[in-house]
Amino acid sequence: MELYTVVSVLMAPNSLDDLVGTALALAQERQRDVADIPLMSIAAASGISRSTLLRRLGGTRRTLDDAVRAAGLDPGGRKPVRERAIAAAARLMSERGVAGVTLDAVAATAGCSLPSLHTVFEGRDGLLAAVFDSCCQLQDLERVLADPPADTGTAVDQIIAALLHGFSGGPGMFRAVLADWSGRPDGPAQRVLGPQVAATLGRVSEWLSSQQRGGRLRDLPVPVLMELLIGPVVVHLLLAAATGSEPAEIRADEGAACHAFASAFLRTAATEGAG
Repeated sequence: MELYTVVSVLMAPNSLDDLVGTALALAQERQRDVADIPLMSIAAASGISRSTLLRRLGGTRRTLDDAVRAAGLDPGGRKPVRERAIAAAARLMSERGVAGVTLDAVAATAGCSLPSLHTVFEGRDGLLAAVFDSCCQLQDLERVLADPPADTGTAVDQIIAALLHGFSGGPGMFRAVLADWSGRPDGPAQRVLGPQVAATLGRVSEWLSSQQRGGRLRDLPVPVLMELLIGPVVVHLLLAAATGSEPAEIRADEGAACHAFASAFLRTAATEGAG
């Protein structure tokens, strides 16, 4: 706004802070976003006309929305701060690594204020934890392990596919998670994903052991079988991150990669009784 407009707003009986307070009170009363409260309603509650309200806002509602954001709140009318911030942080993390995910960079990318990030996530570690939780999903793998196919080859194929699908943020996200995990044993990646990953790997281990008892896998140490099963997926994602492959490119090649990894595992670990 121009200087004379700012001065007139601040000197008016209904200052910008007053108008923000009125808008927030109406939003709370009606259980709606501030962006969904008509200017006419805000003007009426402030005891002024709509045209007077617009003059005090410098002719645009954006002034009110910006003031609400500056107060650490989201006026609404678009995706919530949490969703926008997680998407922005995931993109920054894939491009720059965990170190590139500063609250300033996320706020600028997501179009929100620093106070709103602190309010929603309680700091940077809270934001990182939300990103890891959102972009690293193991539900598909859990479903496969809960009711695995009787055929060992089919089960191996589905397990590997679920592992690849689990990193929806793409190879850059996988590299960032792995770096945080290995570099900070007490960091957000370990805190958020550690228990879930440990439990899931325990179920993979149980399945491998059951296949050995059934005579379908060779009598190798289970940790070695685990490495043969999971190792190619890890290397695949790390190489994709190193070469700058996009998630769409990885997904396009996913079927062939899953089949190749499953075939290699079965040739190495399966017995003649597998099937």
